[in-house]
Amino acid sequence: MNKLLKSAIWVAISLLGAWALAKIALQRGESLSAIWFVLAAVCVYLVAYRVYSAFIAAKILALDDMRATPAERHDDGRDFVPTNKWVLFGHHFAAIAGPGPLVGPTLAAQFGYLPGTLWLIAGAVLAGCIQDFIILFCSIRRDGKSLGEMAREEVSRRGGILAQIAVLAIMVILLGVVALVIVNALKASPWATFTLAMTIPIALLLGLYLRFLRPGRVLEASLIGVALVLLAVVAGQWVADAPSWARIFTVGGIPLAFALMVYAFAASALPVWLLLAPRDYLSAFIKAGAIFSLAAGILLVRPHVLMPPLTRFIDGSGPVFAGKIFPFCFITIACGAISGFHSLISSGTTPKMILRESQARFVGYGAMLLESFVGVMAMIAACAMPPSVYFAINSPASIVGGTAEAAATTISGWGFPLAAHTMTDLAHKVGEITLLNRAGGAPSLAVGMAQIFSSTIGGDRLLSIWYHFAIMFEALFILTVLDAGTRVGRFMIQELGGRVWKPFGRTGWMPGILLSSAIIVGLWGYFLYQGVVDPLGGINSLWPLFGISNQLLAAVALVVATTILLKMGRLRWVWVTLVPMAWLVIVTMTASYQKVFAADPRIGFISYANILAAQIAAGKIPAAKLVDTQRLIFNQRLDAGVTIVLALMVLVLIVEALIQWYVILSRQTAPVLHESPYVATQWSPGFSGAAQGDD
Repeated sequence: MNKLLKSAIWVAISLLGAWALAKIALQRGESLSAIWFVLAAVCVYLVAYRVYSAFIAAKILALDDMRATPAERHDDGRDFVPTNKWVLFGHHFAAIAGPGPLVGPTLAAQFGYLPGTLWLIAGAVLAGCIQDFIILFCSIRRDGKSLGEMAREEVSRRGGILAQIAVLAIMVILLGVVALVIVNALKASPWATFTLAMTIPIALLLGLYLRFLRPGRVLEASLIGVALVLLAVVAGQWVADAPSWARIFTVGGIPLAFALMVYAFAASALPVWLLLAPRDYLSAFIKAGAIFSLAAGILLVRPHVLMPPLTRFIDGSGPVFAGKIFPFCFITIACGAISGFHSLISSGTTPKMILRESQARFVGYGAMLLESFVGVMAMIAACAMPPSVYFAINSPASIVGGTAEAAATTISGWGFPLAAHTMTDLAHKVGEITLLNRAGGAPSLAVGMAQIFSSTIGGDRLLSIWYHFAIMFEALFILTVLDAGTRVGRFMIQELGGRVWKPFGRTGWMPGILLSSAIIVGLWGYFLYQGVVDPLGGINSLWPLFGISNQLLAAVALVVATTILLKMGRLRWVWVTLVPMAWLVIVTMTASYQKVFAADPRIGFISYANILAAQIAAGKIPAAKLVDTQRLIFNQRLDAGVTIVLALMVLVLIVEALIQWYVILSRQTAPVLHESPYVATQWSPGFSGAAQGDD
């Protein structure tokens, strides 16, 4: 009877999810309740985790809890640290959930709610979660080796070296962009700056508490940590309202940039249990808490999605960003559906901390499902506001105009009525001077979240508080990517340097740790500094590469995963990674080609550079703007060059992989897996972490 009841429950969940997806996909002519989005996402996630991830764990990967993990074999108290699965889940989720699942869906909402929502749900279940789970498993079986090192060993030496260089280059680009987003979010907000700064000493306290004062008391420490973080959030408002304190925490762009470099260096070099894991664990509470509160608010308020399922801008003429729905919807929504950056965490910090192989399913597949849910919530927040307000916030002044009157006229002409005073009144309510032309996704997401929260608690009186809480929440999301990404970058630098001088490659050798941490921080820090001191150039010009680079990296990860599955003799199931890999290669190569060679200057790097060069030659650029225009030309051509180089590197890796696959399938030689030797675990079945355990 119990089995029959369970089966009936899962059938009901499946039918509810299918019905919700049908409502989202097929309803036309009347507004759609946001509740259907929540139901569709949750039901699909539950079924996918219960059925699909269990099938992969048992049939394809054959997870073995009797096999010692790297955390047990190489426990050094610094990088290889046995960690409670809940703490590790918090670290992993906090590390992978950066700006992508928040900003990407918000920007992609210009196409309408339908394509982005379907890609967020289906892409995560069938591609993103698969990548994270399988790469984590592969790294666990190889002593926590990085993605690039696994590519070198399992695909080919030549392709692997190219992959390592490409992965490191992509990492530098991603971290530089992420750091600049943090600086731009914090430099005008003493509340957010204070709150984020306080999470560092709170994390240090939590790490010391679990390590020395009360080992194993995870629940106890969690309650203390969350209480202190919530206190810091509330205190941040007091700081912002006190002129003397507000001056201290209102920090300029350059000091913030160097402060981020110092913090990232410390997070990379200090033992993982002291700062990185506990701070990410605390951040995960705030992230998950805010997202689940937003979901609860949606269920309570039942807002309607006002954006149409498809807008007129699917033809590529969008004001937020140019480009047709294919491939740019799938490039814009990178994180939340599938993100190559996740493969770096899954082959970086996480495999060095996991206790049992079976936990790879919970941490790898489960954390990605939660990130996808973040993306769905961001899509709802963006689409629940009037489309006219959405486009006014996210469209640049060059398209809609720089005044409320001009924006109202332009946007109303698109078929989305907007009164000029609407944007002025909204800016006043959230405590901003203006919300016009705030491109980038973050402000509109904050407005959407604030409106849903204020409809639940406080009304318009608390709209400004909820808005600034949402801004702080977004910055907190992004910072955890920076610290974990820097540590992973340090591992990459050590792996590459270890080939030149072996001691440098030892992750426990302090001089190597300090030097490699300084190198990776210096690489992305240089681009961050250029972006801060020169908003027209530097890293800002590399922002269009963010989505392409991230998806190219995901393609690399799936190439490696497919090769390993073939070597494991899983030919029957290789479609699990091969299908999403083929889709990503098609999407990224199409997007790369268009971004480099498209004739439309709003899309093509080279065409835009050529138009600017022609304007200079014709004397149409004022002398005061000549230097800035020349720098912009250089940066557009640099974008084109970087895109070409990265795409070619990935293509070379794919060719190397195809050769390897042919050799395996033709049985010319016996495939060789480079797994670490089997070592039986010495831990008891109930062991839950040497440094952090269960209560």
